[in-house]
Amino acid sequence: MNDDPGHADRLMQATAEWWRTGITRVEPDRIRIRGYAIEDLMGRIGLAEMQWLLVHGELPTHPQAALLEAAMLGCVDHGPHAPSIAAARVAVTCGVAMNGALAQSAGVLGDIHGGAIQQAMELYAGIAGQLGPDSTLDDIADLVDRFARDYGGFVPGFGHRFHSNDPRTPRLLALAEHARAEGVIGGRFMDLAQRVAAAIEHRRGRRIPMNIDGAAAAVYLELGFAPPLGRGLLVLARLMGAMAHAWEQMCQGGRIKGPVPKDIGYRYDGPAPRAFPAS
Repeated sequence: MNDDPGHADRLMQATAEWWRTGITRVEPDRIRIRGYAIEDLMGRIGLAEMQWLLVHGELPTHPQAALLEAAMLGCVDHGPHAPSIAAARVAVTCGVAMNGALAQSAGVLGDIHGGAIQQAMELYAGIAGQLGPDSTLDDIADLVDRFARDYGGFVPGFGHRFHSNDPRTPRLLALAEHARAEGVIGGRFMDLAQRVAAAIEHRRGRRIPMNIDGAAAAVYLELGFAPPLGRGLLVLARLMGAMAHAWEQMCQGGRIKGPVPKDIGYRYDGPAPRAFPAS
């Protein structure tokens, strides 16, 4: 037991410092987000504006919020063949509640499925930091190749296993170009993304179209988000789709839904049947 009369006060101060935050202030009958009363924000801003406020600390302009929302919306859903959606549906048939199904969905959004936006942001930001005024397509291609070696030869943000031309990309790029024309964004990373696309075609001798991840990565950088936040924005967006699919599966019913119907077998390539040694 400490007899120092100031000990308890110092512990309280140390605890308050340990959990310090500039985001939210909660007191009895009061909740403030970045200084704004929550009841003043409700009905006046949307979720995209709230996300911006939480991360950046200030309210966005309407065009900034609209561009952020467009980039997120493009990643909401990609059908039940997407692992993050399939995981939520399978979880539901195992008796998991909605929160568990969404946790399963988020849990598979890793470096391979779900990491491309963050990786593309890292690629663009890394190249931007090394480009000089006289940099050529070969210079950019060298940087891209060096980066791709860490990802099994794939360039994050380019190419798609389902789409030869991702239908979401032209729309998001067009919205970003409109935002540039209106002075909402500067366009540095939009230009860089196009130069990366040109460098890939120059080096590989064929066009590999930019996908939604590559376009969203450029948009998020233009809007001031750091690469790790790109992963977070993808997760937030995809969980909207996962919730809809989980609910649909709940309504459809079914128990223990595997990756294929149970009457479809799989190939076994292990040892032939054998007896346990008598000894």
